[in-house]
Amino acid sequence: MTQITAERLPLARFAEQAYLDYSMYVILDRALPSITDGLKPVQRRIVYAMSELGLSAVAKHKKSARSIGDVLGKYHPHGDTACYEAMVLMAQPFSYRYPLIDGQGNWGSQDEPGSFAAMRYTEARLTAYAEQLLSELGQGTADWADNFDSTLQEPRHLPARLPNVLINGSSGIAVGMATDIPPHNLREAVAACIHLLDHPKAGLDELLEHLPAPDFPTEGPITTPPDQLREIYTTGGGSVRQRAQWQKNGTLIEITALPYQVSGSRVQEQVAAQMQAKKLPQVVDLRDESDHSQPTRLVLELRSNRVDAAQLMGHLFATTDLERSHRVNLNLIGLDGRPRVFALKPLLEEWLQYRLATLKRRLEHRAEQVARRLEIVAGLHLAYLNLDRVIELIRTTDEPKAALMAEFKLTEPQANAILELRLRQLARLEEAKLTAERAALEEEAKTLADTLGAPRKMKRLLKQELAAAAEQYGDDRRSPLAPDLPEACAFSTKAQTQTEPVSIALSEHGWIRSGRGHQLDAATLSYKSGDTPLCLVRGSSDELLVAYDAAGCSYRLSQAALPSARGAGEPLTSHCQPPPGTRFKAIMLGRAETRYVLTADNGYGFIVTLGSLAKTRKSGRDTLQTGDHQALAPLKITSDEGFLAMASDAGHMLIIPLAEVPTRSRGRGVRLIGLAADARLVGAVILGAEDRLFIEIKGKAKPKPLKPDEWQPYIGKRGRRGRVVPKRPTLIGLSAESTD
Repeated sequence: MTQITAERLPLARFAEQAYLDYSMYVILDRALPSITDGLKPVQRRIVYAMSELGLSAVAKHKKSARSIGDVLGKYHPHGDTACYEAMVLMAQPFSYRYPLIDGQGNWGSQDEPGSFAAMRYTEARLTAYAEQLLSELGQGTADWADNFDSTLQEPRHLPARLPNVLINGSSGIAVGMATDIPPHNLREAVAACIHLLDHPKAGLDELLEHLPAPDFPTEGPITTPPDQLREIYTTGGGSVRQRAQWQKNGTLIEITALPYQVSGSRVQEQVAAQMQAKKLPQVVDLRDESDHSQPTRLVLELRSNRVDAAQLMGHLFATTDLERSHRVNLNLIGLDGRPRVFALKPLLEEWLQYRLATLKRRLEHRAEQVARRLEIVAGLHLAYLNLDRVIELIRTTDEPKAALMAEFKLTEPQANAILELRLRQLARLEEAKLTAERAALEEEAKTLADTLGAPRKMKRLLKQELAAAAEQYGDDRRSPLAPDLPEACAFSTKAQTQTEPVSIALSEHGWIRSGRGHQLDAATLSYKSGDTPLCLVRGSSDELLVAYDAAGCSYRLSQAALPSARGAGEPLTSHCQPPPGTRFKAIMLGRAETRYVLTADNGYGFIVTLGSLAKTRKSGRDTLQTGDHQALAPLKITSDEGFLAMASDAGHMLIIPLAEVPTRSRGRGVRLIGLAADARLVGAVILGAEDRLFIEIKGKAKPKPLKPDEWQPYIGKRGRRGRVVPKRPTLIGLSAESTD
């Protein structure tokens, strides 16, 4: 009976190792392309399986389900849907710069790439371009490995004659890493390779003269400046901007090409939404006139011929997908089998290294074939010279092969070839053919030996083959380079909407509403049961609006989306995404340069501009880092000559000039008032030089105000504890009142 031994491992170590193994599997066998042929394993298996089915570019189309069935059953035991989607991607001319699959049927459209028909309805074969991946496969150029059940062999890499990893690009998400390689023009990529072969020490700038930028399947211009493109190819990462191609025709703007991977229907939705919101008064109609002859044709009808079309399109480029930034991350699997991010020159160098090694293997394989054939031809020639003796040995001996080998000192392959001769091949004409074949083979063997022994000749042959492939498969650039086009710029809010005075109210429970004019009174509004007013701000409809919570986080709000003040309003949480249980302290309204003082009950704070607070997401930004403390309501600054008065619950009050409070965009801030270990800041207010100050005391009505000469003795330096208020009452806040 076999004894089973168990290995004991800590769960954490086992889980870590299992996850690392899974991560490497996803990275190497699923998500990232290889530098050799530019394909992921599923793509490679699809192309190879179709070639095994004889589906070349000149063959008849075959049902896609037949090809996918072969891929799944022989090489790729995964889901049929994912495998078919990989096949579809290689067949879509708007997704692949040089498609590998020639599809027949519904393979989707640029407007809806996922609208392709099921694989039982479509048919496919390989394109002519795919032949450059496969043409050398049977010439000793590929390493082979067992398939998933060890019943068949499949190539580890295809012997690509072109740098397909750059030409078609790739995208994918692995565990902890991703790749986004944009497509490039075939002729430009080949030109860069040839230049690097001729000038191995060439710098990046020289290569960029031949390969200046990506080349997408769509004809939209690339607006990324050359210095940014150079940075991308230096570091292997960045982004490339592409915008739609358009022209003005009278009162019509015709959009004839969209950026790569942009849907025309999505653009229509974005433009229509702005038209419905009355943010595009210049446009009266939007039509989609695309058809089979012109796959992309979106038409904007202008209100009049006097509309500045360039300014309008600049706004649409900034606010819709008519301009798109494409992420670039040249992350792929190198020749050492490890993933890494390549710069342009190392990528080309490593691919040329692979191509030279493939070319050498092909020539060595052919040299072996020529040597074997020469051996056979030499034996056959010897047989013709001694034909009668050969026939006699064959007729009279029991072991003719051994007799021939002993008589004429032949090798076993030569003897076998002689014994396999047919009678009609004994004619004198066949002898002449053998003599000519032998001469040709000897000449070819000499040429192969010379080429293999001279690196310079190898490079020359590689350049010739690259140039021939570029001539056969190359085309002109589709995405023109236009770095001098004006930068996209959205219309200002003031230009799009009418400016009017507004009042915005916020309740204690976080309900917000907005009303026209400055006559709105928070006390007269209706509230939900148990809710009370918190704050009311007045300003203009074109000003910035920011909410602020007790944790010191700020949230940018849109005035246009606020409900009317006629009802109870809407929860503020429906206009932003704060954490559960958030308690809002106030809302702030003003211009970008409007300043507020932010304070926390630990005595720290700083001044911030509303413009910096507005640069936030819906989920908010941790502006005043309060830690375990609470933020106080923000204080609006109206004059640089004012003071900041602060009071603690320990009975101390300190007044400092606003000039001593620094301006920050975020952080903990500086110590504004010194507090005892168990004390906290309970009130802060901004004072003008002539304002009166009210000290709010727990359990008492509003006290008698302090005149300027009465509160000025409390002025001190920032960070001090301040002076004790007479009789040390329990302070709960401060307020001010102007004497104007």
